[in-house]
Amino acid sequence: MTAQAVAGKNMALAKAINESLRKALESDPKVLIMGEDVGKLGGVFRVTDGLQKDFGEDRVIDTPLAESGIVGTAIGLALRGYRPVVEIQFDGFVFPAYDQIVTQLAKMHARSLGKVKLPVVVRIPYGGGIGAVEHHSESPESLFAHVAGLKIVSPSNASDAYWMMQQAIQSDDPVIFFEPKRRYWDKAEVNPEAIPAPLHKAQVVRAGTDLTLVAYGPMVKLCREVADAAAEEGRSLEVLDLRSVSPLDFDSIQASVEKTGRLVVVHEAPVFFGSGAEIAARITERCFYHLEAPVLRVGGYHAPYPPARLEEEYLPNLDRVLDAVDRSLAY
Repeated sequence: MTAQAVAGKNMALAKAINESLRKALESDPKVLIMGEDVGKLGGVFRVTDGLQKDFGEDRVIDTPLAESGIVGTAIGLALRGYRPVVEIQFDGFVFPAYDQIVTQLAKMHARSLGKVKLPVVVRIPYGGGIGAVEHHSESPESLFAHVAGLKIVSPSNASDAYWMMQQAIQSDDPVIFFEPKRRYWDKAEVNPEAIPAPLHKAQVVRAGTDLTLVAYGPMVKLCREVADAAAEEGRSLEVLDLRSVSPLDFDSIQASVEKTGRLVVVHEAPVFFGSGAEIAARITERCFYHLEAPVLRVGGYHAPYPPARLEEEYLPNLDRVLDAVDRSLAY
């Protein structure tokens, strides 16, 4: 099924990424897909299903189980004019490739004084909520956001997944594309003929006046549910989908907070040194005289990700976010 054939129809987030990758492979012969089991199997989540069959083993490449080698090879290919899209099979598997990403991929542009571009997309299914075993539910986005030279994005819905993947592949800078695996099966309308928002522009997904909820990736859906629950009590919450962790769209956050006077940041990653800390600090500087309460954060605990039977206690949920909303509104 082509992207054109599904215009304006509902599809799962995973299918939207598949269609976006298909579009990129069709549009540019320099686009390659690489990773463990991405070819014949179609990926463990079937995100790349059917692509090797249609585009061949030279374009959709099953690699050895060697994440450092996958990224290192992608860097070499990018230097020769290709646009590789590499998959890290699970979030916790990215760390063997961390050295290649932060010491080579992120720095080559600066090291060459702008002469060398590295259009590499690193796809990482991330986050919890699927009952996985150890090393399969990490949220390491802040580790990469701290590194200059990398773009960090995460879609929350199928439409954004489709367009943001296109934009990431077209970027001449390396992009770490975090895919919220618990949302792979959530459906939304995707129209490949639409005009997409800029890759790093936040979007208001629910307007409100009393408090701003900021999230990205898997937590956007939760924040919308929190806003629904708060509305039953007469509270109007604005939900802002960041879409991008680096760069961060501080202007959109500021505009919302200047309207509502309150901010709660929600992410799955641990609160300690998480992206919410940077948002809280920057918005406190920008909006000091507009804030009616301190910026509050809700996220994972500063502890290793627990076994699957305990992950519901670890991850932010409706009650924990509503509690933060109550505390903010109590000031």
